[in-house]
This record gives sequence, C-alpha cells and structure tokens, in this order.
Amino acid sequence: QVQLVESGGGLVQPGGSLRLSCAAYGITLDYYSIGWFRQAPGKEREGVGCISSIYGTTHYADSVKGRFTISRDNAKNTVYLQMNRLKPDDTAVYYCAADSSVCILSHHYYSHWGQGTQITVSS
Repeated sequence: QVQLVESGGGLVQPGGSLRLSCAAYGITLDYYSIGWFRQAPGKEREGVGCISSIYGTTHYADSVKGRFTISRDNAKNTVYLQMNRLKPDDTAVYYCAADSSVCILSHHYYSHWGQGTQITVSS
C-alpha cells in the first residue's frame, strides 16, 4: 500500500502563512521527486512546485515563486510546502504527488497522489 497524506490546510487571512505536510507510507521519499499541485473550483489542476529526489533541487510556478518553499525531511519521510504571503487566489485544494524521476510541474507525470487538503485565503 502506497499512501501520501497531506495535512496542515485551513483558513488563513491574506498575507498570512501556512505549512503543509506530505507524509509518505509504503515508499521512501528520498528516492522520489515530489510535486505539489493545486486545483480551485472550476479551474484546471496546476503545478505549484516540486523537489527532486537526488539533489533536492526545487522548481516553482511563477505564480508562487518567492512566496512558497518546498523542503524535505528524509528522516521523517515527509515533504513540506511553506506558504507565505498568501493571496485569495491561492485558495484551492492542494495535493502532493510522488514519482521516481526528476520533478516536473505536470500532473500527468506523477504516479502517486495524496487525498488533498483545503486552503482558503480570505479576510
């Protein structure tokens, strides 16, 4: 059984911060590239960022660059998405996903997916 579990979502005011966690079960994350994706109602799923399995190199969508940071803790088998200076347009369900290759911001590329966690940015 392979399972990715996102947590840390919730309601936050514009300009605030949240940290999402993606805990892995059944796989070891240091062998996988991890992507973060989001989907707002009525919109296509879009890539937020990813982190590579070997070097930890990160890539981010232009819409979140400079505000979001992805990191990993191999000892905890967990990947994090630190979200700062949040905007209402960041409101979406956020998913983490895993694949065994270099990170790419395309949801078609990933094999394993979490269930998602809701982020709502509102005053």
